[in-house]
Amino acid sequence: MRIGPYSLRNRLVLAPMAGVTDRPFRQLCKSLGAGMAVSEMVTSRADLRDSLKTRRRRDHEGEVEPRIVQIAGAEPEMMAEAAAYNVAEGAQIIDINMGCPAKKVCNKAAGSALLQDEDLVKRILEAVVAAVDVPVTLKIRTGWDREHRNGVRIAEIAEQAGIQALAVHGRTRADLYKGEAEYATLRAIKAAVKLPVMANGDVDSPEKAEAVLASTQADAVMIGRAAQGRPWIFREVEHFLATGQHLAAPEPAEVCSIMLGHLDNLYSFYGEFSGVRVARKHITWYLKTLEGAQGFRERVMRAETALEQQTLIRGFFADQDIGELAA
Repeated sequence: MRIGPYSLRNRLVLAPMAGVTDRPFRQLCKSLGAGMAVSEMVTSRADLRDSLKTRRRRDHEGEVEPRIVQIAGAEPEMMAEAAAYNVAEGAQIIDINMGCPAKKVCNKAAGSALLQDEDLVKRILEAVVAAVDVPVTLKIRTGWDREHRNGVRIAEIAEQAGIQALAVHGRTRADLYKGEAEYATLRAIKAAVKLPVMANGDVDSPEKAEAVLASTQADAVMIGRAAQGRPWIFREVEHFLATGQHLAAPEPAEVCSIMLGHLDNLYSFYGEFSGVRVARKHITWYLKTLEGAQGFRERVMRAETALEQQTLIRGFFADQDIGELAA
């Protein structure tokens, strides 16, 4: 799959997730098989560009290319300015968020709320594409609600505006993350445009990835929540798509190594105080993949220092019979 001048190593993409896909997590997932990873959503507001949160979200130092920054907003001129600013700061691809269903985003008429206004979508896309000389991609949902699945029309607008790839989550904004993703709309979108299309939503196993690619004819799958605590899902899917065989689950020793390496990167990226607190949610997700880890969770969540977190995790893996990794 290609996006502009960039040829991806495979058909697997880490979905952008606010509060999750920071630089340490993107680097980790790329090292474990993701062909591309998109940044957390960055606001288009100029007055927030220099906030610590925004600067961290657009930090791609040392990251495997392409460097992708996702921007969000509802004003064409502001979005165009944000795109140009992030390209000047090193972004190699700009991704536009029209897929986030969160109320705090949609209440500002951004994210998937934009799908209600096709003319505004057109003006935003055209403004951003005209503002930068790098590829621009778009993330959407299938529509605003089940009675208004206008994903095909939005995809056609995107293609006409010069968007170079499209990611589609198989739910409407009204669905949030409830129920099961549907892929019929994704299949219709892929048939309607010549753009590379990434299918997103409920891809949580090698078999599901294969089935979604087959049913939608999409060019890639985008994996989000299933990678939380299980970043090795990318190499498992890559192996299965290439061979039809399952890759052996990582041994507990490797899981321990992955966790500790991830935590080290979090401490370095955020500083120890914030890094310890960011690490807690990742530790929780990792522990969900391990049988017999429930009792340990409470102890490690109370750790206040990097050394304490690391020591507890090493001790857990050394001393506990944790059984098999959960699927």
